[in-house]
Amino acid sequence: MSKLKTHKGAAKRFKVTKTGKIKRPKGYRSHLMSNKTKKQKRKLRKPGIMFEGEAKRIRKLLPYS
Repeated sequence: MSKLKTHKGAAKRFKVTKTGKIKRPKGYRSHLMSNKTKKQKRKLRKPGIMFEGEAKRIRKLLPYS
C-alpha cells in the first residue's frame, strides 16, 4: 500500500494535542474588531477544541499526526 498524503491546508490550520484532540483557531477575528467587546476579543485568542464528530474528518486529512 502506498503512503498517505497529508492535506497541507488542514496541516496548517489544525494541531493534534497529546490526548488526541484537535485544536483549531477561532474565526471572526480578521476584521471588524472595533465593534467587538474586550471580552469577546480575549476569548477569540484561545484555540478551540473540535467536536468529536468533526474531528474524525480532520484526522483522515492528517494521517501521521
